[in-house]
Amino acid sequence: MGYYEEGEQYFLHAYGRYDTVLDHGEGVYLYDTEGNKYLDFYSGIGVNSLGYGYPAYVEAVEKQLKTLTHVSNYFYTVPAIEAAKKVVEATRLSKVFFCNSGAEATEGALKLARKYYFLKHHKADSEVIAFHQSFHGRTTGSVKLTGNAHYQQAFGPLMEGVKYATLNDLESVKALLTDRTGAIIVEPVQGEGGVNPCTKEFLQGLRQICDEKDICLILDEVQCGMGRTGTIMTYFQYDILPDIVCLAKGIGCGVPVGAFVANAKFAKAMEPGDHGSTYGGNPLVTAAVSTVFDILKKDSIVENCKEVSEYLLEELDKVVKDYDCVVGHRGLGLMQGIVLNVPAKKYVQALLDEGVIVVTAGEKVIRLLPPLVITKEHVDEFITKLRKVLG
Repeated sequence: MGYYEEGEQYFLHAYGRYDTVLDHGEGVYLYDTEGNKYLDFYSGIGVNSLGYGYPAYVEAVEKQLKTLTHVSNYFYTVPAIEAAKKVVEATRLSKVFFCNSGAEATEGALKLARKYYFLKHHKADSEVIAFHQSFHGRTTGSVKLTGNAHYQQAFGPLMEGVKYATLNDLESVKALLTDRTGAIIVEPVQGEGGVNPCTKEFLQGLRQICDEKDICLILDEVQCGMGRTGTIMTYFQYDILPDIVCLAKGIGCGVPVGAFVANAKFAKAMEPGDHGSTYGGNPLVTAAVSTVFDILKKDSIVENCKEVSEYLLEELDKVVKDYDCVVGHRGLGLMQGIVLNVPAKKYVQALLDEGVIVVTAGEKVIRLLPPLVITKEHVDEFITKLRKVLG
């Protein structure tokens, strides 16, 4: 029995897994148990921004593993304090809560927004506006915020009080507003829904609505944050600040960590006992978080992302012109979607067969989330193999 067959025997079938069993990584490449090499343009769903085996990252995590892995959150630790300071400064907000995943960050942000509403109105009946084609996680709360019935239909009854507007349609948001609206949650760039960026006018319009009506604006930057779109936080490109931002994936570059960060007004609503996480923000993961911020700054990773992404877009423009099945591309920075007029799944498999890992985003979009440390040479390698499978 091979590794794949053994995995199929023991794991719950929650994923439609490829029959490739990965063994190790180096730089921006992954290797399977048979020694085959893959250019990774998916980075573990946008997690491994530094690729694999980045020396300073590995050294920091190894050092912390030998010192202190976990303690209760009733005590501070130095790595957690250092990481918290860097997260708050990077987001330009006020207070952070560390958790274990993006879905947990969403849940925590939702609880904080609803607690603020409760303190203001003295009742627990707040409504939330989310968006069609969004994705915020797979817990029973975050999946309700996910504007796709496919993810929800088997798991009801789910949380009440959620309405869905249309991305980049401000009037659709205004039509859903009531006196009970407590929060609006949106991804600046929708990931799972097809790599759909918000327009600047739309996101600034949401900010204005929330300011006028004292509604919490939650930005989900779990996938698009941490430098992936060319700025450390995507919302800086929109000249706004959220009330709460959700982070995960690239914040830890491989260790299981997420966070939600609030401004001073909403942070005041959180009191001891309102929320918690046994593992959230333990010394091991926060040592990784702290190191990630250091590396991003010291090694100019975000600047590299911006430069290489511009080259990638130039090459994708050429692909659009050369192949009838390619409609266009969209996204920001190194979060891109290649839009097809045919199902994307067969091209994803064909690229895997050619030694490139990508994934779909919806039925007809190939999603690209490469490590932020890729070079123009890696882009050339990807484009060459993309052209081969498209042809």
